[in-house]
Amino acid sequence: MTSPNSTPTSQYPGSPAGAVYADRGSSHFDILLAAMVTVVILSGIGAAKGVTFGTVPGTGFEIITDGGFFLFPLAYILGDVITELYGPRAARRAIITSFSVSVIATLSYQVIIALPPFPDDYGLAKQDALELALGPVWIVVVAGLAGFAAGQSLNSFLVGRMKQRSGERGLIGRLFTASGLGELVDTVIFCTIAAAAIGITTVEQWAQYTLLGFLYKVLVQYAAIPVTAAVIRWLKRTDPTYQARLSRLADRAPADPTKV
Repeated sequence: MTSPNSTPTSQYPGSPAGAVYADRGSSHFDILLAAMVTVVILSGIGAAKGVTFGTVPGTGFEIITDGGFFLFPLAYILGDVITELYGPRAARRAIITSFSVSVIATLSYQVIIALPPFPDDYGLAKQDALELALGPVWIVVVAGLAGFAAGQSLNSFLVGRMKQRSGERGLIGRLFTASGLGELVDTVIFCTIAAAAIGITTVEQWAQYTLLGFLYKVLVQYAAIPVTAAVIRWLKRTDPTYQARLSRLADRAPADPTKV
């Protein structure tokens, strides 16, 4: 029986090429999905806070970012792992699940804000703090939904298509190529929509915020690629459904005439 995540592709002589994917029901997908959902929710809360580290000496370039900057690259790393191991369809399911839960969390924040607070000074102070902290989160969630859905979908599409062509080979190349393009699309869309919620008011601030966000996310992902690739290879080795499909693909691959 063919896996719903597997995509038949042409075979490459001498190599078990072709896109092989594990079953989503195996032991790792639920953990990866839970981690992605957690990262997306926490990033949405953190990104509602504008952060500045001052200016770069001698340049006048202001270092502007948001409170979720250190978390969000993890969502792309997890997306790369899910796409490589379980396929683009599983990655789409993870994206939809992450943002469905994020929308539910955002609606919950609005209900919490709308509930009547204690009428004393402490209760009113907490109400004001909640409105200030959680009130703008819905804008960040909309920005994240638009940016991450577009960027991660492009990222997963590229990883999937490249894997169809090269099979198990070229993992590092897939991660490098897809990460940069996906992050570029995501960052431009997210920063444009979320700027108002964060407190960015000028085009110059937006440009600095977008450029820094893109460079940071890409550099983190690129720096993490050796670890990401090692984790992917370990997951492939330890997932019985992946190994079973890889073995069947290798058995069907034509022999390399140069080695006869």
